[in-house]
Amino acid sequence: MHISKKCCTFAPSKGIELYESNILREKGYSFKIYSNEEERMHIHVIKEDKEAKFWLEPEVELAYKGDFSQTEINKIQSIVELYANHFKKQYQLHIGGRIDD
Repeated sequence: MHISKKCCTFAPSKGIELYESNILREKGYSFKIYSNEEERMHIHVIKEDKEAKFWLEPEVELAYKGDFSQTEINKIQSIVELYANHFKKQYQLHIGGRIDD
């Protein structure tokens, strides 16, 4: 498991920089948390030029499918469910370190 924090994106509509924490890489997917986003726990899943988003609370639920096929989403969701507790802990650690709060 590789964790890194770096400035990754400027969100013009929000007028902020988003800092990412790469929480996990598995089966070609990167699981990331971005700072300066909404408070509800969630994880972004990226592979190539596709991105999806899953809520982590109150239970794992697809928030945004992006361009992933339903078959891929099902695979991703099983990974998210497997690591949900780890993602929640990492989310709390990462969001607790926001610099703009």
